[in-house]
Amino acid sequence: MAQAHAIEVLLRPAVELYTVAVCAGAALLCVAAPWTLALNPSLGWGGALCFLAFGAIRWREARVILRYRRNIRRLPRYVMTSREVPVSQQRLFLGRGFRWDQRHTHRLMQTYRPEFRRYVEPTPFYRFARRLEERLEFAPFPLSRLARLSAWDSAINPVRPLPPVGGLPRLHGIEPEEVDVTLPLSERVGHTLVTGTTRVGKTRLAELFITQDIRRQVNGEHEVVIVIDPKGDADLLKRMYVEAKRAGREGEFYVFHLGWPDISARYNAVGRFGRISEVATRIAGQLSGEGNSAAFREFAWRFVNIIARALVELGQRPDYLLIQRHVINIDALFIEYAAQFFARTEPKAWDVIVQLEARLNDKNIPRHMIGREKRVVAIEQYLSQVRVYDPVLDGLRSAVRYDRTYFDKIVASLLPLLEKLTTGKIAQLLAPSYSDLNDPRPIFDWMQVIRKRAIVYVGLDALSDTEVAAAVGNSMFADLVSVAGHIYKFGVDDGLPGAAAGAKIPINVHADEFAELMGEEFIPMVNKGGGAGVQVTAYTQTLSDIEARIGSRAKAGQVVGNFNNLIMLRVRETATAELLTRQLPKVEVYATSLVSGATDSSDPQGNTAFTSNTQDRISATSVPLIEPAHVVALPKGQAFALIEGGHLWKIRMPLPAPDPDEAMPHDLQELARYMRQHYVDAGDWWNSPSPAGLQDSALPDDLLEGLEPQSMDEQRP
Repeated sequence: MAQAHAIEVLLRPAVELYTVAVCAGAALLCVAAPWTLALNPSLGWGGALCFLAFGAIRWREARVILRYRRNIRRLPRYVMTSREVPVSQQRLFLGRGFRWDQRHTHRLMQTYRPEFRRYVEPTPFYRFARRLEERLEFAPFPLSRLARLSAWDSAINPVRPLPPVGGLPRLHGIEPEEVDVTLPLSERVGHTLVTGTTRVGKTRLAELFITQDIRRQVNGEHEVVIVIDPKGDADLLKRMYVEAKRAGREGEFYVFHLGWPDISARYNAVGRFGRISEVATRIAGQLSGEGNSAAFREFAWRFVNIIARALVELGQRPDYLLIQRHVINIDALFIEYAAQFFARTEPKAWDVIVQLEARLNDKNIPRHMIGREKRVVAIEQYLSQVRVYDPVLDGLRSAVRYDRTYFDKIVASLLPLLEKLTTGKIAQLLAPSYSDLNDPRPIFDWMQVIRKRAIVYVGLDALSDTEVAAAVGNSMFADLVSVAGHIYKFGVDDGLPGAAAGAKIPINVHADEFAELMGEEFIPMVNKGGGAGVQVTAYTQTLSDIEARIGSRAKAGQVVGNFNNLIMLRVRETATAELLTRQLPKVEVYATSLVSGATDSSDPQGNTAFTSNTQDRISATSVPLIEPAHVVALPKGQAFALIEGGHLWKIRMPLPAPDPDEAMPHDLQELARYMRQHYVDAGDWWNSPSPAGLQDSALPDDLLEGLEPQSMDEQRP
């Protein structure tokens, strides 16, 4: 026996309205003229109630059809102020939407059939209104007023224009019953990848996540929030400060901005480490390791490691300025360390070195030491005669024994990187003076930020200087990886009284345009950082950005493979869209087809000249759950989310509504205003007004009065 299939067809006339009209008329007759239906007044009221009840049922069924047809063309407006964003201790709010299954694929396929085109495409009146607005744009007053009237964004306007979000509304309108879509916080430790092309809502989605991370409290403790923003989004900075103030955490809010060093916090990327070799790894790791550059990179690592070990032995904290100084002139460090070493071990050795120095001239200096200071040559001659073993001194000695010309060539790849990190006022941010008590700008490092449960905004000013932004971003990632490794082994409170071994707290890292900043050090962060509580949410445009940055398809796949949650907004690259669609199964959709035919009779003597038949056939076709073309056609602010082990959700994020109770300090207002004027603003993707006039003058000296920065020790633990 063949199995019958019920084919769902929601794109059709709402025929239930006819029944509603008949029931309403019958109920009216039962009340006003029951005698027309052979009823007495009492039975008339009972009959009216029955007709109304049946009419209500049919009206409810008709509303499903009407709402479905409306949503296919235009979605209901979804607006939410930041105060209304739900914050949970168990789940992360993503937006509103529905879980996508076979029914939605079937409905979406129906919208492409020609017989349903009139329900999907804009009405003739709508198209006429848009053409009229184009023609009357520069018309005289009475006619231009008509164009403005047709463009009036109001629900009572029958030809109201669609919101400027593009895409296909049908992708979300095929499910009228929306619910709040959330992600369990336990899944965030598996990291989240957000992809989407320019100006489709990535930054606004980041604001939604960051707002919840700032305001969330678990067991009375806030979470760490670190936001790395290469381009500098003014609205994102404002949102973070407002939410920090609303949560009572403005004292824990730090702004690190390369474009505004005068009001920025300071940060030493190589000042804190678990092992001294990490300093060399963070610096040399940013050099190219491809082809012939690998050997120079290895030498740069060794040379920076020698300098860092010597600085630590001398009681100095390594920073980029010190390392650059000694890369350029290793002689001074060699002399300084040798003086301290001999003063501690052999006080009389220095007298011998002075005598050797006095005997030196241009004729008796070894060829490979030409160009070195005479004291360096004297120390080298003394060490060659006396057996002294010190690993740091031996490392410095091996460095100065290189021919000066050869030495300059092999460190040539290291110097440009250090120049990027130590030029101008940036040197004050990346190589802070810990002893300068007159500088009010705070100094932070990641371990202190994590212990304080602080909020950090990092603006790298990539639009002004991409090279410096990438170098600083790589340094921060490398430093954070090192801190995560320490937390994984010893816990976040290691070394503090009453510390619990293995104690971890959620560390929310939001990396916008992370492909511009990442290097090979990013791989262990997403691969093993979850064990330390690091929860990375990375935002990028395409997979090719990651591959181009790392330079290896295999390593790019390694990075992407460590993101368990995928949220994909509109993308333009098919390969990026296939990252989602290839992970989804195929489903069967049903379609009906009308088959009719006629057959002539073969009996000339019979009464039947021909026979005819008409059939409705149901066919099943296997199709992908969604196609890459559907991802490309997403409206702005909408996304597909593959979360919780392969569950596909279709979501749309709320449009931000203005909130008058949002104030910032004067200096941050100036910073945000400058960022809006000079940077490419990713905000207001649904309505992009033209920016105000450019601010040509520099920030006034009193900007620091609006925000009193505090040192890490002065703020609450």
